[in-house]
Amino acid sequence: MRSNHFLIIAALLGMLAVILGAFGAHGLEKLLDAHMLKRFHTGVEYQFYHCAALLAVGLLWERQQNRWLAVSGYAFSIGVLLFSGSLYVYAITGITAIAMITPFGGMAFIIGWLCLLRYLLKH
Repeated sequence: MRSNHFLIIAALLGMLAVILGAFGAHGLEKLLDAHMLKRFHTGVEYQFYHCAALLAVGLLWERQQNRWLAVSGYAFSIGVLLFSGSLYVYAITGITAIAMITPFGGMAFIIGWLCLLRYLLKH
């Protein structure tokens, strides 16, 4: 049986979210001010949400492989990288230019949800 890459990515992102959440709560609380710590936490939170969405896509993919599911899964994955990743880098480094990437991650999330909705309405 071929491995389901959406489930594998979801598992990796979930594990990474737990690690980053613990790092933020215990390793960064004395290094970052409350505002930057909140940004870091927002990245972890959105990573968890979209990890769960990616798990759903992976489970649906097991039933039927469909281009709308594929786009949704890849969009969620890219969204985590761009949205959450840029918030992590911004919170830790303070480089404001990196925050310009965050909205592209948000758009990827929206595309992922729209494609998942499109799939669900047709199937």
